Amino acid sequence: MKSFLCGLTALVLGTLLAAGAAQAQGTSSLTMSQIDQLRQDAAQGTVGYLGHRKAFADFINELHQPFDARSAKIDADGVPGLWVFANPSGTRSTNVILYIHGGGFYSGSSCTHRVLGATLAKDSGADVFLIDYRPMPEATYPAQIDDALAAYRWLLSQGYAADHIAVAGESVGGNLVLELALHLREQHQPLPSSLVAMSPITDLTASGRSMVTNAHSDPLLTRTGLLAVSHTYMPGGNLRNPDASPAFANLHGLPPLMLQVAAGEILLDDSVNLARKAAAAGVATKLEIWPGMTHQWQLYPEVLPQAAAALQHDASFIRAHFGGQAEDEP
Repeated sequence: MKSFLCGLTALVLGTLLAAGAAQAQGTSSLTMSQIDQLRQDAAQGTVGYLGHRKAFADFINELHQPFDARSAKIDADGVPGLWVFANPSGTRSTNVILYIHGGGFYSGSSCTHRVLGATLAKDSGADVFLIDYRPMPEATYPAQIDDALAAYRWLLSQGYAADHIAVAGESVGGNLVLELALHLREQHQPLPSSLVAMSPITDLTASGRSMVTNAHSDPLLTRTGLLAVSHTYMPGGNLRNPDASPAFANLHGLPPLMLQVAAGEILLDDSVNLARKAAAAGVATKLEIWPGMTHQWQLYPEVLPQAAAALQHDASFIRAHFGGQAEDEP
């Protein structure tokens, strides 16, 4: 792992050999290629966003990852979600992670992501609030960002100090993590203690070089598919709008940022380019590049050791920044 220091900003670019670094918690383990095949099989024959939404939910259910965390359904000023407790007794922690799920703006839910949320809660010692923002095509931009903002403000209204709130998400959820922070900054609202974005879609125009160079190594995503989602999300809109594409935003003043991405996915440059831009803007930034993984691998911590290891890294980063603490690791 190499570290590059830019003033007070650390940009970490790494090749992480995490196999064996953590053991899956479930009764059996799967390889990344086996999981990808199961996901592709589940999507066979599906049509439209609603069809893909159901197929993804069915695929997650069929993995049979155990979920035994204490949880409760929550309504945050009209934004529903699932509260996953770090403490098995159900006592609320002083720290909380607002989690924004991925799924192309149209699929995924607090249910499909609850095992990921439970793992983050256990590893970080913080409660996790998984929100169910309005999906497309039923709702389009900026409904998803508005819901994320409403949930964050609800946490503040519940007495959580901003420096005891972290925000995390993967894929389009990572996009919403970044846009949430940018909108809060522009509105002069208290910023969360840290941000974690896993394989975020930061550029809705899909202009990164990895869209081409990794086209044959990514089994799940295509540039054509990403652009179709972008145009549905922002019908007739400017995909370079920094209010929707954080790659084109001024990133100054954002909280400490951690990015995780798979080396072979087409979204690689969405993370690499954003990490460089954030570091240049003075944001404390950490970037992890994982070989052998594919998009959203963190969803499978009970059956994929590398997913458990990645979430441990995320939790460590989040823990280090709660309460305004500085990160100890290089």
